[in-house]
Amino acid sequence: MMSTQKTEVIGVASGKGGVGKTTVSINLATALTLQGHKVMLFDADLGLANAQIALGARATYNLSHVLNGEKTLSEIVLTTKQGIKLIPGASGVEELAGLSETQAASIVQSFSSLSDEIDYLIVDVAAGISPSVLAFLASCQRRFIVVKDDPSSIADAYGTIKVLSKHMELDEIYLLPNMVGSQAEGWKLYQRLNDVCVKFLGINLHYLTSIENDELVLTALRKYSSVLELSPGSAAARDFRRLADVCTQFRPIDHTSGGLQFFMERLVNPSQKSL
Repeated sequence: MMSTQKTEVIGVASGKGGVGKTTVSINLATALTLQGHKVMLFDADLGLANAQIALGARATYNLSHVLNGEKTLSEIVLTTKQGIKLIPGASGVEELAGLSETQAASIVQSFSSLSDEIDYLIVDVAAGISPSVLAFLASCQRRFIVVKDDPSSIADAYGTIKVLSKHMELDEIYLLPNMVGSQAEGWKLYQRLNDVCVKFLGINLHYLTSIENDELVLTALRKYSSVLELSPGSAAARDFRRLADVCTQFRPIDHTSGGLQFFMERLVNPSQKSL
């Protein structure tokens, strides 16, 4: 029997690398799974794909095998020990790092072949604003921008938000301060960046929550695990559970913005299969 619940499609992005974007993606996916939701994680950071490593999974096949015609998308999906359905990217494959917008659109369109019922699809894109990143983000309902409290991260996050809102005309942009000293510091970082966006871009960013700096996050990565599994009582685990709670309270979105809507076509209408 087809589920009537619409799938939430969330893109996780950052202006620059090193701000913990993939860490956010895997821990959010784990937190939602622990709450009983059906979660799929698409590792769309195609040049430096590492979600499978962080989750302690070993992928026999990855997205490069789909692009060269060896496998279909459904044939490379694996289920991690956390219960997450993972679509692994390919690390260190140069041609994947430089995907064109058309190639990215083709990947997104291939989601129409999947028959899995999914509550949340989390799309972990590469840092920056390459054509493929923008194509993937345009296919999502919501866009999470991960930012650290340092000048370069803030500047690059603003640049990404400017491209998404002005040039791509995308809305539903959310800010997630990461590795901050406290929730209060994270809120202040959001306010500073949002004030700039209101003044110069004419848009208001949505605030999610903040993830406090916690050395156990790095310890978990070294053990090929999420921090929720390694240390469920830690500050970071608490914050990721809060982030998952926020995601479960989103209001439904009845429209999609942007040019590519293949994720939406597949996931809003799960009974439609490709012929």
